[in-house]
Amino acid sequence: MSEQMASIMLVDDHPLLRKGMKQLLTMEEGIEVVAEASSGVEAIKIAVDLDPDLIILDLNMQGMDGIETLKAMRDEGVSSRIVMLTVSDADEDVVNAISNGADGYLLKDTDPDVLLENIKRALEGKMVLSETITQVLATALRRPSVKPVAELNSLTNREYEILSLIAKGMSNKVIARELSISDGTVKVHVKHLLKKLGLRSRVEAAVWMVNQQGAK
Repeated sequence: MSEQMASIMLVDDHPLLRKGMKQLLTMEEGIEVVAEASSGVEAIKIAVDLDPDLIILDLNMQGMDGIETLKAMRDEGVSSRIVMLTVSDADEDVVNAISNGADGYLLKDTDPDVLLENIKRALEGKMVLSETITQVLATALRRPSVKPVAELNSLTNREYEILSLIAKGMSNKVIARELSISDGTVKVHVKHLLKKLGLRSRVEAAVWMVNQQGAK
């Protein structure tokens, strides 16, 4: 596999949905579906082992649902970008997903071309969401996130540098090229800085960092 290939894992308890998503994604050059999971428990194990670039996660699964799976993945240190793909546009579901570490929230009834475009944007390090939930997401992220200066000072120079680049919307691959280090090294730094700051996702870290810079 070329290092330029973007790795994606699909998590959904409906085989037909996974098959359709895989067919859609494999049509796009530079994207590879490296794993599939039909349950949260199975997905967590695979995510920890593979740490793919992007995980597309169903919200309403039997047994362990998407939010529980999302929480567990973040608790296990999975630094992959995680985008929820669901039929639910309920405010509570959107807020729960974002506040627990999701990097995006897309609806399953989205036009395939639009869905693919959003997935590509997620791989580039951008937050992605369906138009109908933009306002809900904006409200969720508007909640103040105050971190003591001591926590920011706990970051190493390299971690602070990477956090600043995350705030600019850069993906791990782009950051790695920018700093002349490996993707794996970037992922380790991201895990450490999120833990130090008590943040659960790159999106939350980016929003917080932008707020910090704006407050100066």
